[in-house]
Amino acid sequence: MEIICLGEALIDFKDTGPLAFQGYVGGSPLNVAVAAARLGAEVGFASQVSSDMFGEAILAHMRANGVLTDLVLRSDDPSTLAFVSERGGDAHFSFLANGSADTRYDPQPRPRLPEGARFLQFGSISLLEEPAASAIGDIIAAHEARTTVVFDPNVRPALITDRESYLAKLGNWLALAAIVKVSLQDLHWLYPATDAEAAAVAWLGRGPRAVVVTRGRDGASLLRPGRAPLEVSAFQVGVVDTVGAGDAFTAALMVALGQHREPLERLADAEAAAVLSFAAAAAALSCTRAGADPPAREEVEAVLRART
Repeated sequence: MEIICLGEALIDFKDTGPLAFQGYVGGSPLNVAVAAARLGAEVGFASQVSSDMFGEAILAHMRANGVLTDLVLRSDDPSTLAFVSERGGDAHFSFLANGSADTRYDPQPRPRLPEGARFLQFGSISLLEEPAASAIGDIIAAHEARTTVVFDPNVRPALITDRESYLAKLGNWLALAAIVKVSLQDLHWLYPATDAEAAAVAWLGRGPRAVVVTRGRDGASLLRPGRAPLEVSAFQVGVVDTVGAGDAFTAALMVALGQHREPLERLADAEAAAVLSFAAAAAALSCTRAGADPPAREEVEAVLRART
């Protein structure tokens, strides 16, 4: 496995009208895994999935998209369900996750991940509940020395009952990460009284060697120690659904970076810009379809060719 994603696997119910919903397999780390697999990477997923009908749909979705399930545990606990609505171009979530299978992920002993793993990706709501949060933290800490750890906070305010406690834990997650991908929306929620880019720059002194800030239709920026910010523009598309766009960006970032020997913070500006543009193209294409439905590699390459 080249990439391993750890965290929640759930069902997103997309609001399609008054009390009408369409279900999609989701969960930020699982979306990243599916997106990376569609881009041609060998991807594994580590979590716990329910044996209920939603869990069966989740497992079938993984396998249909080529995501390896060797590290997936099964449980009789229910699946996490999320209800999603669009407001002002942003996705807003409500969750049913109490006692769900993925929040109770607690493998004993902790698994040793395959030696070939180059990237470990984690984040989102899987870090908000025990025992899953501690299990994921333990697994990442045991493997961070030989992998590139990629962290996306993917903040979900509806599930964060204690802001100060969350911010304290955030420091521990940042310390584990080599690369952080964070949305401007998340930064505004985390630090409402602070300039968002200044807050992201400050993270470089807390563990990460590179921070990527995504701004939706305004593109993305790469922050690295001792170097000027590197900006890339977004690809303008007709937006159908923004759910999963950030996950497609994270997946494509890892896939594109996997083509280089040097880490992101050491890449020349032209090479780093190409990595971010690949990620931005994948995110844009994801926005053109409903649900978290990331593109195949040939679709991304076609968009990149059309821009040049």
